[in-house]
Amino acid sequence: MNFQESFSEAWRKRYGTEPMDEVPDLTPFLRHRSVRRYSDRAIEPALKSALFAVAQSAATSSNLQLWSAISVTDPEKREAIAVMVGNQNQVRRAPLFLAFFADLNRLVQASRAHDEAAEAAEFTEFYTMAVVDATLAAERLVVAAESIGLGTCYIGSLRNDPQGLKDLLGLPDRTFGVFGLCIGWPQPEAKEDIKPRLAAPSVFFENMYADADTAEYNARMAEFYAAQNMPGDDTWSLKSAKRSRPSALGGRDGQLEFLRSVGLLLR
Repeated sequence: MNFQESFSEAWRKRYGTEPMDEVPDLTPFLRHRSVRRYSDRAIEPALKSALFAVAQSAATSSNLQLWSAISVTDPEKREAIAVMVGNQNQVRRAPLFLAFFADLNRLVQASRAHDEAAEAAEFTEFYTMAVVDATLAAERLVVAAESIGLGTCYIGSLRNDPQGLKDLLGLPDRTFGVFGLCIGWPQPEAKEDIKPRLAAPSVFFENMYADADTAEYNARMAEFYAAQNMPGDDTWSLKSAKRSRPSALGGRDGQLEFLRSVGLLLR
């Protein structure tokens, strides 16, 4: 395992260019990569508690805190989720697996205790706020975990079977599993590398939006695919286009119906 790139090394892996200047204090944030292989080393309870506190320290819209997370420790439930998300071994093996939820149930319960109907919880805006809250909390936890040497991997396929997840974890209405998160100490032989990203001018604009030219990025990603022994016949653009097909949704095409069945996105 060598996750100790310098600022310049990490920058080159992200963008294929030299940085304007070194900013050493930000180096750990450039080193992010998805880690899927973990050692058997446990995460101590005090560290878990601190990581959870970090997550709760993230920004949250109007302090509503419209998210929750479940630590799945029961082996049978963990196995069921591993199968549910496409047979992913990192879900089985991670010392810590968290399922993050958009959670409007708590708000509705609090509102009803004060004879308020909480009708706004039915609106798209509140669902959006809940998803943003969950994402901000998880990413703050990830950044903190990586800063002390832990590896992380998001599991978007937690959304594959929302009804199955609801039944498995006893979720109330007005909640939705947004993603899972694996956390653990990387195996010493783990070799996950920093994945290139689009050139900054393709993402960060000034004053007005502009369409991006992805040809240069396609070339860099082709080199990355080859270095990682990944199938690289398709360009990044073509892979992305294929990913946008309804057939690639992995069962998530019925998500809107499920969300409405649990009282979300009604208006």
